[in-house]
Amino acid sequence: MSGIKDYFSLVKIHHTIFSLPFAMIGFFLAFHENGETVSLRILLLVILCVLFARNAAMGFNRYVDREFDMKNPRTALREIPRRIISPKSALWFVILNAGLFMLTTWFLNRLCFFLSPVALLVVLGYSFTKRFTSFAHLFLGMGLALAPIGAYLAVTAHFAAVPLLYSFAVLFWVAGFDIIYAMQDYDFDIEHRLKSIPVLVGKRQALILSILFHVVALGLIYLAGYLGDFGWIHWTGAAIFTGLVVYQHLLVKPDDISKVNLAFFTLNGIASVIFACFVIADLYLLG
Repeated sequence: MSGIKDYFSLVKIHHTIFSLPFAMIGFFLAFHENGETVSLRILLLVILCVLFARNAAMGFNRYVDREFDMKNPRTALREIPRRIISPKSALWFVILNAGLFMLTTWFLNRLCFFLSPVALLVVLGYSFTKRFTSFAHLFLGMGLALAPIGAYLAVTAHFAAVPLLYSFAVLFWVAGFDIIYAMQDYDFDIEHRLKSIPVLVGKRQALILSILFHVVALGLIYLAGYLGDFGWIHWTGAAIFTGLVVYQHLLVKPDDISKVNLAFFTLNGIASVIFACFVIADLYLLG
């Protein structure tokens, strides 16, 4: 019988590190702008929303891609191919987390609740995109990009420019490093007629496009800092984030992707946490 650790492994729970820090930026930015004391209740609800939405998205991805995962040597040891978790159980896990996500948004505000089906459509819909578009990476980025603006909406119930800029930055940041990650499956995707930017334009050009996406992401982060009138702490965090993004591109070559996990997981996880800490520190120490 599958245990909770198996389901956490199924959805790679530790990869929440990519979206949660940016959700915290949106959350603390909202309270700082309103001049209010941070609500631990809303903080907990926002964290739960991030976890439930991501669990639903990753669980659905594993369910939808189970046949491909069985054939791909890189993914054949995942929980569904190994029959540690059955497809039916994985689907129920998705339904449970999707339901909990919508229920949690109800306790935030009406806007978040009414937008929750749209959010689920985005994060679940990504799982089908490699079948019909080479730009699936942007759909993945769109899913994670909901974190900063979603957390901001949870507090304020209205949109604003700075959190939206952070959301678009996340979109291009995630899409950029997902292009790098997709290079691992280049041959498999060609054989099974799956689409990706590396398949579309080749590995070398894909890395160039990844760099361009990251240039856009960094530009949006700096623009958000300017419009948000942040101080030197934010700019220090942005500089560190920039350095880590640049470094990941030095690790991966078209003919050498042996360090892709370091570039994809470690550096991007560290970058998101450090940047969020610096932004939040700027808000409350200099704001």
